[in-house]
Amino acid sequence: MCPLRIVVDRLDDWQPYYPSEDLITAADFLAQDRRHRASEEQDRTTHVLNLCGELDYLDSGYYVSLLAQARGQRVLPTVETLNELSRKALIDLQLDTLAPLLGELARDGALPGDALTLRVLFGECREPALARLARKLFERLPCPLLEAKLVRRHDLWRLARLRPLRLRDLAADEQDLFASALNRHSRQVWRTPKARRRYRFDLAILVDPKEALPPSNRSALKAFIRAGRKQGIDVSLITRRDAGRLAEFDGLFIRETTALDHHTYRMARRAEHEGLVVIDSPRDILRCTNKVYLHTLLRARGVPAPEGVLLQRGDRRPLAERLGRLAFPLVLKVPDGAFSRGVVKVTDQAQLEREAARLFRDSALLLLQEWLPTEYDWRIGVLDGQVLFASRYYMARGHWQIYDHSGARVKSGGFTTHDPAEAPPAVIKAALRACRLIGDGFYGVDLKQAGERVVVIEVNDNPNVDAGIEDAVLGRTLYERIMGVFLARMEARVRQGG
Repeated sequence: MCPLRIVVDRLDDWQPYYPSEDLITAADFLAQDRRHRASEEQDRTTHVLNLCGELDYLDSGYYVSLLAQARGQRVLPTVETLNELSRKALIDLQLDTLAPLLGELARDGALPGDALTLRVLFGECREPALARLARKLFERLPCPLLEAKLVRRHDLWRLARLRPLRLRDLAADEQDLFASALNRHSRQVWRTPKARRRYRFDLAILVDPKEALPPSNRSALKAFIRAGRKQGIDVSLITRRDAGRLAEFDGLFIRETTALDHHTYRMARRAEHEGLVVIDSPRDILRCTNKVYLHTLLRARGVPAPEGVLLQRGDRRPLAERLGRLAFPLVLKVPDGAFSRGVVKVTDQAQLEREAARLFRDSALLLLQEWLPTEYDWRIGVLDGQVLFASRYYMARGHWQIYDHSGARVKSGGFTTHDPAEAPPAVIKAALRACRLIGDGFYGVDLKQAGERVVVIEVNDNPNVDAGIEDAVLGRTLYERIMGVFLARMEARVRQGG
């Protein structure tokens, strides 16, 4: 568990709250002399919670965040956040996407009168109807204590002011909310020193409890937690609502289906900016979620892939002229579909015309590929350039894909998992070649094998790891190997200085 420092102007400011050995005054924090190399590793894993009241440029609280970052510590708020809070133009830039939410709240009657003051404590507030707004403000500008003033002008609500709030200015009921919000935001505060020393690092696993087809089922998530803690990593499940807490952790493991225009990508970018070890990294999400990019990459680098062509929305040539040597039936794909969604089998020219017109509404490019009917697809799991598992995913009964979305309920085919040594060497070789083009992250490579021919269908940045399926051969060793990669990378970050 990483050390924690709670910095306040005066120790008396903390009097209403449970005593903590992590408490330190701003004066003592700034007076610390960190010249000795013995303190370097501890500094780089220390989390600093700056609750000072004087946060203006070059005030003592500002220097707390500045020196914490100079020492390689992770601090909330950062100097960048404080600079943005000091300039109205930068605040407006950060919060310009909140206008639709303010309009929705106004229509729902959650914004009475012509002016409103909202106090946000670690992304929470006293007014249940404004909880979403409080969370959004904290996600955009992560500062522990914020006060926002909202005003209505010409029937439109806007943010007139957003400033840090002093700890000693909280009312009694706000103190209770602060304590509980801080407890949820950073469980480290209330742990005894003995419990805190049990773990060297903190890992967040991002999940969506409501996702219908998550990358890992509940049993797998529990196995990840057990495997991490066995290796000295405290593993916590978080959701998109915890975006403001990312700086608390040393690593982020995304176990929610990823997309580019999505909070998974934004949280991956933010975590990487905070210096966390991230799987899936933003680069992996960017490269893997777009089938057009993968098609072009595999063809350019000579990795075996299905024959195909790119269709452009603005191309005025008849579709028949763009098919080249492709023959029906064919498979038409949107660039960023997942779990067999956005993938259509077309059997003739008329159907291709109809489906292309429909899909072009959402994408300027479509991918048209040859149809390769097989009983199953290979899925090769690769992490850090090493094969973890080899599974066969069978087509859904009576359907040509693994997932069948045609009915009210999604249906899927069966599976078998094999020792990678038993998988065809050509399949393993093609999977590793494809992964090397992407990076050293965690990938699930889908391949088809027809006779001697092996082709890479796609490389997934967020491969499934479900208990009872992908772990059928390795069992708990699979989870330990994945957590072992996180551990090695987090240790490397410490050695390299963050």
